[in-house]
Amino acid sequence: MDESGYTCGRRRRWVPLAVLTGALALIAAGSARVAAQDAKPPTIWDGVYSEAQAARGSAAFGASCANCHTFDAAGNRPLSGDRFWQRYTQRTVAELITFVRTSMPNSSPNSLPASTYNDIVALILKSNGFPAGAAELTPEAVTTVAILRKEGGTELPANAFAEVVGCLARNGNDWVLNRATTPQRIDKGVARPEDATRSLGDRTIALKFVLTRLDSFVGQRMYASGMLIGAGGADGLNVTTVTRVAETCP
Repeated sequence: MDESGYTCGRRRRWVPLAVLTGALALIAAGSARVAAQDAKPPTIWDGVYSEAQAARGSAAFGASCANCHTFDAAGNRPLSGDRFWQRYTQRTVAELITFVRTSMPNSSPNSLPASTYNDIVALILKSNGFPAGAAELTPEAVTTVAILRKEGGTELPANAFAEVVGCLARNGNDWVLNRATTPQRIDKGVARPEDATRSLGDRTIALKFVLTRLDSFVGQRMYASGMLIGAGGADGLNVTTVTRVAETCP
């Protein structure tokens, strides 16, 4: 390098240091973008709470929740086991935090510090076999972290409240929805305008315990909600609402 601030390459080609610095910066930025693109979004199996947080949650749970809930799957209003999966499969961890905050303690919901609710949810996750990580659990960190089985299946369990859309037909003594969508978890069964045009699926779901007369809707697009009978509605849907969303199907 001479006093002018230039450096010399093998072929005595002079390149400004500023150009070299800028090029290196662009390479580093590009590598960072590639790394960000390759990074997979976190899952609940990556560890979204800390062991210390779950330990604090145990004390808070004992003081504020244990009178009404248990972590024994066969106990009173359990927060673990099949009941947990029935209620929270396909939901996000942030939704679980919201439920705990707005429901507990039963006598005075939303009365504990926000950090305490985070600690209690950390304990719930630990009690259901989800691993701990290094970071503390916060709602902002888990807004897109879904509660799913480790094998990656998204099928809703039996007794989950769900909705489907499909083409109404008769199959023996049963009403069924052909070309039905995959059951999706809901809190309230209400048909939406987009159900009239949404893409259908390849399932056949039997509609059980239907109280509405459906003969005039055969071949039309219908929306149905209710409790799943069998995982993914394999044995049907215990119907609470059934509504036509389009006169033709698909």
